[in-house]
Amino acid sequence: MTDRHPPLHDAHEARGAKFTDFGGWQMPVEFDSIRTEHAAVRESVGVFDVSHMGEVEVAGPDATALTNRLTTNDVRALDPGDSQYAAITDDEGVMLDDTVVYRLPDGTPAGEGAASLAAFEDDHDGDLDAPSGDPAYLFVPNAGHDGQMYDRWTAHRDEWDLDATVANATDDWAMLAVQGPDAADALDEATPRDRVVDLSKFEAASAAVAGVESWVARTGYTGEDGFEVMCPTGGAATVWEAFVDAPREAQPCGLGARDTLRTEMGFLLSGQDFDPESEPRTPYEARIGFVVELDTEFVGRDALEAQKEEGVDETFVGVRLRERGVPRGGYAVTDGDLTRVGKLTSGTMSPTLDEPIGLGYLHESYADAGTEVSVVVRGDEKRAEVVIPPFLDR
Repeated sequence: MTDRHPPLHDAHEARGAKFTDFGGWQMPVEFDSIRTEHAAVRESVGVFDVSHMGEVEVAGPDATALTNRLTTNDVRALDPGDSQYAAITDDEGVMLDDTVVYRLPDGTPAGEGAASLAAFEDDHDGDLDAPSGDPAYLFVPNAGHDGQMYDRWTAHRDEWDLDATVANATDDWAMLAVQGPDAADALDEATPRDRVVDLSKFEAASAAVAGVESWVARTGYTGEDGFEVMCPTGGAATVWEAFVDAPREAQPCGLGARDTLRTEMGFLLSGQDFDPESEPRTPYEARIGFVVELDTEFVGRDALEAQKEEGVDETFVGVRLRERGVPRGGYAVTDGDLTRVGKLTSGTMSPTLDEPIGLGYLHESYADAGTEVSVVVRGDEKRAEVVIPPFLDR
């Protein structure tokens, strides 16, 4: 896969960031140190460049029907400015990806990216309810999945003879995540014209961030309060500098801290904690059954209804090691007597707890909190206990 570069790549390089390949993108993995960046998010505020996340726009008379039949949640419940977490499943209920779906202002055109939304909002004075027109959505696939999901939406649109425009607008958008206890204050200073800090969790609105018309959502992947700012790629440097430079000086953060933060919260990582090829899992196995709305007709619904009735054999849990060692994805979990009862899909040394923690799938009979198990670390069984995520109370 050809390396893709976020619009801020040169700015990150100038700051001395270390890079890694992630989903076909060259992304900063750390700027200072993972512990420094992790602590900033837990204690004050950090800002991440997450422009490797995809953006697919869907609009038209049948945009609601199309998106509802391809995601497990119910987008009919969304008003303009609302968003929801959902899974994207195949016929067997196996997760192809997880995503956040945003309801844009009705009448927003698909296919022209962030600039079209900013212009649309400006024409209507930012009033999400004022314009009339066809429903419009923006959903966010994980890194490297934007093309796959664009193809999926267009193929099913044509198969079902639906009237909707679908556009892969990933290259038009930049996405920054401002996270931490002081995130609201930092965003408030950067948006003097708009009160986006009054947004509720999973609400979104247009706002001028450092003068750049953006789509701002109170969402995030760290467990802390925070916002995700989506703006035209041409304005990314202006928005980034508004947070990392004086007077705000939010800590620039890379994917390393993003991973330790999400692991402490037990958040899934696509391609690692689930993958249709290497780790095929359903939302019920992955403990996100709350995003499955069985009253809707979506691809994989019947399989998931049957699984809900029958129950799962394995379920997603956390483990905390009681001995020295660092758990990693792929490590076996045993009953302490060499009988395998599951495996880890993620693991790290928690910077907040200073304890080794992991995530993975265990047989249902071992999945209760407090159950004693072992993790095989370099051939040795290390004593551990099961934890139902999150590891932190947030």
